[in-house]
Amino acid sequence: MMKRTPLLLVLALSFSLLAACGSDPAPSGSAAKTAPVYQPSATATAERASLPRVYEAVGTVKAQTDTRVEAQVTGRVAQVLVRPGDKVKAGDKLLVLDSRASQTRLERSRQAARTTSSLTAQAEDFLNAAKADFDKSESTYRRMKQLNEQKVITEEELEKAESAYLQAKARLGQAREGLAAAKARQAEASKVVQEAEIGLGYTTIIAQADGEVARRLAEPGDLAFPGKELLSLQTGATLRLEAMVRESLIGRVRIGETLGVDISALGSSEPITGTVDEIEPLADPVTRSFLVKVRLPERPGLYPGMFGRLLIPLGEREGVLVPVAALNRVGQLVTVMVKTEGGWEPVFVRTGDVHGDRIEILSGLSGGETLGLGGTEGR
Repeated sequence: MMKRTPLLLVLALSFSLLAACGSDPAPSGSAAKTAPVYQPSATATAERASLPRVYEAVGTVKAQTDTRVEAQVTGRVAQVLVRPGDKVKAGDKLLVLDSRASQTRLERSRQAARTTSSLTAQAEDFLNAAKADFDKSESTYRRMKQLNEQKVITEEELEKAESAYLQAKARLGQAREGLAAAKARQAEASKVVQEAEIGLGYTTIIAQADGEVARRLAEPGDLAFPGKELLSLQTGATLRLEAMVRESLIGRVRIGETLGVDISALGSSEPITGTVDEIEPLADPVTRSFLVKVRLPERPGLYPGMFGRLLIPLGEREGVLVPVAALNRVGQLVTVMVKTEGGWEPVFVRTGDVHGDRIEILSGLSGGETLGLGGTEGR
């Protein structure tokens, strides 16, 4: 017994030291600090509301008229006077082709026209002379015929007068035919001159309407010929969204109807309003959808080629709306402060579309909750 007593004392002392080391120090005289308490600057209520149910038909913004600029004659491109993005007016020069060959053809045709004009003048002089000779021969023949009836001249003299009359008549006919042929050649030569002038004019390509250069497909030195696209112009005064609408919904779209259009690149929370201009009556046999063209209003930053959605209303549905100011974003997570019996607590939510200054909550709230707006954490 005497030997076991020191061992028990050592064990008791060890447990006392371990207990002393593991215990927390006693609080000082100041009160213990409490957790931060959220204090909102204002409150709002998550409301259940009727929201429009829409179908989004994806599409592309396009110019109302996309014009292909092509050459009407073959030639080398000498100058390209515009670049993509340039605004042009009707009559502005766009491209200039090498016109030396066309100029040569025009000079040749004009020379030929001058030659035919000279020949026509000669034919007219010949006709005038033939007509004068005919008039003289005709008068002599009539007089000789009267004299022959009076037995003043012989039959031989009458035959000579008649022969001269007939020869003059034949020459007059030939002169008239020659003048007609000369005039026909002159008219043909004039047409050739006009064609050469038109061909020379085609070497300068001008804009046929106001618009904007979309693409430039030719550079100086390139060979231009009919059928080859050189430039692309957007000449429509407005832009349109061309979207494919599935066959089950095409009955909900009418020409002249106004529909919402969402162009995400514009950065606006509200869709713009467009007017249905065209509905192609033939469905795509692969996608079973119809092409709908919606005229868009002018907007800064709206350009052809942008992605857009045509919003087709399908009715209404119930949803939960909260003020946008109630959202707290941390990375990709969104929370709202909800008032509970124990105080304010953060609740994770999933958001949907924005409706003015409110946003739809897809999950996390059921409606009727009191939400905190702004505010700070108090003590």
